[in-house]
Amino acid sequence: MENPIIALQENISKLTETQKKVADYIIKNPLDVAFLTVDQLAGLVGTSTTTIMRLTFSVGYSGYTEFQKGLQEILRNRAAPQTRLEANIKEMGENNLWGRYVESQIDNIQDTINMVSPELLDQVMDKLVSADRIICTSVRSGLPVAQYLTHGLNRLLGNTQLILSDVSDWVDTLVNMTSNDVVIAVSFPRYARRIIDLTETAKKNGVQVISITDSYSSPLMKYSDIVLPCNSSSIAFHNSAVSSMFVADYLISAIAINYPERTKERLDKVNETLTNMNYHSIQ
Repeated sequence: MENPIIALQENISKLTETQKKVADYIIKNPLDVAFLTVDQLAGLVGTSTTTIMRLTFSVGYSGYTEFQKGLQEILRNRAAPQTRLEANIKEMGENNLWGRYVESQIDNIQDTINMVSPELLDQVMDKLVSADRIICTSVRSGLPVAQYLTHGLNRLLGNTQLILSDVSDWVDTLVNMTSNDVVIAVSFPRYARRIIDLTETAKKNGVQVISITDSYSSPLMKYSDIVLPCNSSSIAFHNSAVSSMFVADYLISAIAINYPERTKERLDKVNETLTNMNYHSIQ
């Protein structure tokens, strides 16, 4: 049986705004939805049962019942390791903050894996490897992810630059970019106005836009060719960058492994230069 989470992700661009809201809820709460009636789900999301039924039809299912069975099958396949994890966390004690944090981040990563398919990541890699220029941009909580991507991609490809969205100088760079270039925008709630402005401008200029954000209902969705949704929830007040950093690290590693003809010569030269400089030596 097809993974219903992947079915939602692959068809997200075809859904209405209301259906996207339902899809976001399902992707983030598959365990709950697997055992909710259609009326209960409609009440939680604040929509109609008709919208939910049309959503399941849109992604290739005969109805909500068949879609829900697909969710239950996923959970059965994951049940054993989840049970072990929950048991281990409980043994740590109810007041163990570290244990609760670890459990939360594992859940975030698993949610992100459910939302981001290998095929989608392959599309992202193809765009990055074939791009003339890559611009990574973010502010606040997403900035460490953009910085990490900039360092890794530039080390591999030599054509990547970091731009801070809240500094208006990005306009000077963007006006000369073309459809052969890529912008990677990283943004989580509350979404920075300048990142939205940047992605909108990039899209109008024909630049390819890849967004790393928290959901398909993010305002970046409107201006993105590809969206990589990463669960950014935390046990405190802030947006967590762990799952998005997980995706960023995968992209860097996968490009190095899958495109050695593009990366090996450059990596060898960088390594030789650093070695000759005794860069890693303390005299």
